[in-house]
Amino acid sequence: MGKELLLEIGTEEIPAAFFPKALTEMKEIAERELADNRITHGKVRAMGTPRRLFLAIADVAEAQEDQVTEKLGPARRACFDEAGNPTTAASGFARGQGIDVSELEVVVTPKGEYVCARKKILGQPTETLLSSILARLVAAIPFRKSMRWADLDFRFARPIHWLFALYGGKTVPFSIAGIQSGNLSRGHRFMNPSEFSVTSGEEYISALRERFVIVDPAEREETIVTETKKAAEAVGGHVFPAPGLLQTVIYLTEYPSVVCGSFEKEYLKLPREVLTTTMISHQKYFPVVDDKGALLPCFITINNTLAKDPDVVKRGNERVLRARLADARFFFEADQKIPLEERVPGLKEIVFHTLLGTSYEKALRFQKLAVWLAEKVAPETRENVARAALLAKADLGSQMVGEFAELQGIMGREYALLSGENALVAKAIYEHYLPVAAGGDLPETNEGALVSIADKMDSICGFFGVGLLPTGTADPYALRRQALGVINIILEKRYLLSLSEMIDKSLAILEPLLKKPAAETKEAVREFFRGRFQNQLASQSFSYDVIEAVLSADMDDMVATYDKIRAMETFKSDHSYQTLALAFKRVENITRGAAGGTVHPELFCTPEEKNLHESFLAITENVMGFLSCGDYSRALKALADLQKPVDSFFETVMVMANEEEIRVNRLALLKNISDLFHRLANFSKIVTE
Repeated sequence: MGKELLLEIGTEEIPAAFFPKALTEMKEIAERELADNRITHGKVRAMGTPRRLFLAIADVAEAQEDQVTEKLGPARRACFDEAGNPTTAASGFARGQGIDVSELEVVVTPKGEYVCARKKILGQPTETLLSSILARLVAAIPFRKSMRWADLDFRFARPIHWLFALYGGKTVPFSIAGIQSGNLSRGHRFMNPSEFSVTSGEEYISALRERFVIVDPAEREETIVTETKKAAEAVGGHVFPAPGLLQTVIYLTEYPSVVCGSFEKEYLKLPREVLTTTMISHQKYFPVVDDKGALLPCFITINNTLAKDPDVVKRGNERVLRARLADARFFFEADQKIPLEERVPGLKEIVFHTLLGTSYEKALRFQKLAVWLAEKVAPETRENVARAALLAKADLGSQMVGEFAELQGIMGREYALLSGENALVAKAIYEHYLPVAAGGDLPETNEGALVSIADKMDSICGFFGVGLLPTGTADPYALRRQALGVINIILEKRYLLSLSEMIDKSLAILEPLLKKPAAETKEAVREFFRGRFQNQLASQSFSYDVIEAVLSADMDDMVATYDKIRAMETFKSDHSYQTLALAFKRVENITRGAAGGTVHPELFCTPEEKNLHESFLAITENVMGFLSCGDYSRALKALADLQKPVDSFFETVMVMANEEEIRVNRLALLKNISDLFHRLANFSKIVTE
């Protein structure tokens, strides 16, 4: 049994959004450090509150594991003479390894017999290593943003105020940012800020609870869920589902307590999203709904302290929310005085990007693209699409969106309906922002889907065209998310659209603004989409080689590409899969760089050539028929019939014949077969056994 290792990093309040990743990384860093130092251990737990990050590791071994190293030296024949005496080569090798020549061993390798130096390195006591391990661990914890303070050359999420580190109940000495570690922790900042000492993890958790700190996020979550449920039921309702808010308040509190408040029913006349956004995003309150999901004039707030007088806390929160809702109602009523269409010219005053013009200019651009898309896949929506695209950004000039940016699109929909716009147009205004996050809802209507694609394509092509590309660490314009949005909408709606044509059309509309050549930009955008599409497919558990094989052949029609990958994945279980891939590779290898062309049957010299050509012609007709109707599974099975004729051909026919016309004819036949395979996938990318 080992000893328990405890580490607490006490800080100023760390933003709630930093915690999930930081705790995961802290645990992984600790496990990696101990593994690298050959220190065995038991369960690792990472916990935290706004003022502390805590790590508890059970059964940490008292010493490193011993290590045996092996180093191969010269060949045996070079190290020992005929009498078996060591040579100078053996003596030199042994001396270099720090051992006596008598300790050298002879080992047999695939290359012959060699001398080997084996050394046993005794493990050091763990307590002598922990100071440097913990110092590295603290410094390595990543945050989305970090800061420096005072005149220190050290960065962390927030300034560190204390360090608590114990191993087997004894302090582990180390220093970070001018703070020396010790055996003292601290309670709740307001309810019990005094220092205290403990000797074990259980004692630490218990002592903190007595001092109004629940260090385990899972326990705080359980408390919040249970207490909010009780509070909602007490007013005849249920807690409005808000998982993002729950995650936030877990890390905003050390000792959560619940207070339920109310507001005037007249505010329920405001659009639902206005109320929920105000409560959730701005005030961190949980809305309350009835059995049918309708909002009730109530809210639940999570405090970080036990209120001496809950009524005082309740009235204070009600007063704050009332002011916010009063502002929202004022903005909502004031905005309705101007029809949505009349707000469109105001977009000329709102800069989308200094290199890409105003929001008005952007709207006109993606309106053209959206109409072009509509004519391609849903001509009946053309009029609604044009109208929705024109009005899509109009709510950016409203007072409501100016105050509550999260409501863009939502207020556009509401104001469109109030202005008498077509319901489909109104819904498209809202839907054109979808999806707002990875895996988020997609547009339901064709109108919303087409305007959404157009808006996103304009942004992607626009930023690429002026040289503002995402990097490995930064994507300030969310282009990756927008590309995934385009891909997912096209797949969901099964739009038969050419990616190349979409890019060409968008770049043609953007042409006066481009800083990069259109051809260069097009290729960069295609590769960008390819990368996003590849990641999306991999996340759905398709085999990497299948994805690569199909994407390498073509991905211009993303619906067809997706269907081919699905068919290929299913076909992998067919007994002919591997043999077909091997047959194609033989064809591909010999035709690489060769030109196709007309095949002349009169030049065939063997029955195998004739048989392969006739099989190819018959199978081509079948394959092309299946491809034309999108039946890729049957197309693959039809291709499999070429495997035997191909194998027979290679077994008996010398492709690179001396006679040029025969050689060229044979290569043309194989090249045509290769081209047929490429209509489905590049089988050379398939991993074969």
